Amino acid sequence: MTKSQIESEIAELKMDYINLQGDIEKLESTGHGDSIQKAEARLAKMEDRLAELNQMLVAL
Repeated sequence: MTKSQIESEIAELKMDYINLQGDIEKLESTGHGDSIQKAEARLAKMEDRLAELNQMLVAL
């Protein structure tokens, strides 16, 4: 991957992460526990991917 591709994926993941956090807040206010757990698992995967991408960016 090129530096610009990595930066683009990081930016996209950050936007998705922010949107998912908002979704979780909405789910919490309506009491949908199962959906919250799934969404939190997705957040964890996003965090892992962001860490990988940041490491790749540093290695360039």
